[in-house]
Amino acid sequence: MRNSEAIWDCVEAHAADLIGLSDRVWGTPETLYAEYRSCAEHNAMLRQKGFRVTENLAGIPTAVMGEAGTGGPIIAILGEYDALPGLSQVAGLAEPRELEPGGNGHGCGHNLLGSAALLAACALKDWLAATGTPGRVRYYGCPAEEGGAAKTFLVRDGAFDGVDAAITWHPNPVTRVDDPLSLANMRLDFTFTGRTSHAAMSPHLGRSALDAAELMSVGVNYLREHVPQDARLHYAYLDAGGSAPNVVQGRARVRHLVRAMQLHDMLAIVERVKNVARGAALMTGTEVEIQVVSAVSNMLGNRVMEATMQAALEELGGVAFDAADRAYARAIQATLTREEIATPYKVIAMPPRFDEPLCDYVVPLYPHGEVLIGSTDVADVSWKVPLVQALVATHAIGSPGHSWQITAQGKSPAAHKGLVHAAKAMSRCAEKLLTTPGLLTEAQAEHRARLAATPYTCPLPAGITPPLQPRPAEI
Repeated sequence: MRNSEAIWDCVEAHAADLIGLSDRVWGTPETLYAEYRSCAEHNAMLRQKGFRVTENLAGIPTAVMGEAGTGGPIIAILGEYDALPGLSQVAGLAEPRELEPGGNGHGCGHNLLGSAALLAACALKDWLAATGTPGRVRYYGCPAEEGGAAKTFLVRDGAFDGVDAAITWHPNPVTRVDDPLSLANMRLDFTFTGRTSHAAMSPHLGRSALDAAELMSVGVNYLREHVPQDARLHYAYLDAGGSAPNVVQGRARVRHLVRAMQLHDMLAIVERVKNVARGAALMTGTEVEIQVVSAVSNMLGNRVMEATMQAALEELGGVAFDAADRAYARAIQATLTREEIATPYKVIAMPPRFDEPLCDYVVPLYPHGEVLIGSTDVADVSWKVPLVQALVATHAIGSPGHSWQITAQGKSPAAHKGLVHAAKAMSRCAEKLLTTPGLLTEAQAEHRARLAATPYTCPLPAGITPPLQPRPAEI
C-alpha cells in the first residue's frame, strides 16, 4: 500500500468525529476572542484523540494546542474556529433567513477550517505511531483570525518556538495552493475627547469630538491619493458622541484599518494616519488617544512548501461532489450575479464556466490570475516558520466570502467532503515533509534566505495585548 493511501485511511478513520465537531462549532458561532464553546469543543476532541493538550496558549483563553509524537521535526497544523457578526443563517437553504435575528454566523467557513486541520493532525498522529517515524504533530486551535490577529500575538509570545514547518488551509470555491500574498494591516482606535456645551446657547464653549473625528475621516480620505496603489484605508465610527444634536459631543471614537502589500509600507502609512488625527485634534481644540487594536504582516511565501502541497493535491485529485451537491450549489448560484460567479475564474486565469456549480479539479500552481487579496494573521506564522496554505472547494463557485451563502453551505454534504479532502491534502503534505530526504531542510533553507533579505519585525507595538472577551457566565 502506498504511503498516501495509508495516511488517507487514517483520515477516514476519524472523519465522522471531526465532521460532527465542525457541525457543532457551526451551531455555536462566536466572534473574536469569545470562542469559548468552540475552543472547548476542540479541546475535548484533542483529549479524546489522545493529544497532549496545552490550554490558555500564550495567555489567550480561547487558544489551545495539542501535541502528539516523539522526537524528530515538529509539524504545526493551524486551525481556526471564529465566526462573524451579523451572518446568522439557516443551514441548507438557498435564500437568506436568519437562524437568530442579528446573530453570528460562520460566513467564512472557519467551522470547517478548524475541524479539517484537527482531522489532519489526528491522521498524522496515527501514522507517526503506526510507522514509528520520529516526529511530532501540533494542532493549533487559533481564535480571532477575523480582526483579532491572535496568531500574531501567539508568534510574538513564543507559541511557535521550535516548530519546523506549518500547514493550513481555507475553504474556497476552488481547490488549489494559495498564492503567498496577503496585505499587512493594522487596526487603530482614535478616541477624541472635547468639551460638551449647549449647542444653541453656548456653542463657543464646546469642543466637538465628533467634529474632530469627521475632520480626521476627511483627511484620511484625501490621503488615499498619496499612498501606494495596493494600500487600503477603511474606517468605522464606534462612538459618534450620542444622539442629541443640541449637545456638542464631548467624546467620539473611530476605528481605522490600514493595509498595504508590504509591512514597511503599512507602518509608514499608519504614521501618516496618526498625524492626520493629531491635526484634527489641533483644529478642534480636542485631545486624541491612539490605541492599536491588532496588526498582521504580509505573507512570506515558500516555493518548496507550495510545490509539496501541490503534489499532494494532485495525488488526491478534485473533491468528489455528487449530483445532489451540484443541485444545491446551482440553487445558491441562482442568488448570485454573473460577476460574482465569474470572479473565482478571474483569480485562476480561466474563462468563466456558468454551467459549473462546483469545482471538482485541482488548479495548477501559481495560476497568475487577477490579484484579489485580503489580510490574515496566518502571515505572521509564515515569517516564523516555512508555511503553506491550501484552498479546497467546499461551496458553490461565486459564493462571496463573509456572506449568508457561505453560512448556509457550512453544514452541507459538499462542505463535509471538502473538509475531509483538505485533511487528506494537509496530512499527505506533512508526511512528505517528514519522509522525503532533504525536503524539510530545503524548505527551511529557503525560509532563512527570505528572512535574510527582509528581516521580520512584529507589527504589534510593545505592550499591546489581545482584546480578550469575558467568559460567558453559563459556560
